[in-house]
Amino acid sequence: MTLTQHDIDQEIAAERAAYEKRLADGGPVEHQPRRDYAPYRSSVLRHPKQPPVTIDVSKDPELVELVSPAFGERDITEIDNDLTRQHDGEPIGERITVSGRLLDRDGRPVRGQLVEIWQANSAGRYAHQREQHDAPLDPNFTGVGRTLTDAEGRYHFTTIQPGPYPWRQHLNAWRPAHIHFSVFGTAFTQRLVTQMYFPSDPLFPYDPIIQSVTDDAARQRLVATYDHGLSVPEFSMGYHWDIVLDGPNATWIEEGR
Repeated sequence: MTLTQHDIDQEIAAERAAYEKRLADGGPVEHQPRRDYAPYRSSVLRHPKQPPVTIDVSKDPELVELVSPAFGERDITEIDNDLTRQHDGEPIGERITVSGRLLDRDGRPVRGQLVEIWQANSAGRYAHQREQHDAPLDPNFTGVGRTLTDAEGRYHFTTIQPGPYPWRQHLNAWRPAHIHFSVFGTAFTQRLVTQMYFPSDPLFPYDPIIQSVTDDAARQRLVATYDHGLSVPEFSMGYHWDIVLDGPNATWIEEGR
């Protein structure tokens, strides 16, 4: 039987009620989503089913890189963080500026860290060969960028407002507009991945992925703030979003996904 949005809404409400009961019974605040969060069906399929691979780095410290993702050997260029300048023409859509700081649990800046983003275009389509959404591609927008945090832990991107898109988990399933963020430490094995959302998105209540972060405060930390000071006159609107790596105010990380 095909799941409907009504089915998912009921499951989300049941998960929220169960979490509130756990809190009322003295349970801890759950900053991270549960792996068995039922409304997010595809999460179960994407969890690792095999034990972690053990690598003896005492023999060769570089062995870890043979089983880790690699994203290119070239240095970061001056336009890697400007997704509107990576092609010959102008991309279609509303230009936005996204900036914030990468912080540790004590609010200290994390400097010199690689931050990567990827996103759908303004029509809600990714430039990916496995993309199934029939929205139009934009020949002047690939949707990927990267940068290094500065001395204050700050990152900065210029891009296009992404569009929402259907994702077929259930009937009439739509994802809110978002940007994927990847943060690296000193090695590929320290990679963290999360998502940034935009304020007042009407799709929030219906999306089981963002709702899997059941705690209200933790979920709100995934939503950027409109920042007029970041807006570039006659060019782009600005959004501020900090990423906190650990501690009680940590940003939700797609652990094990």
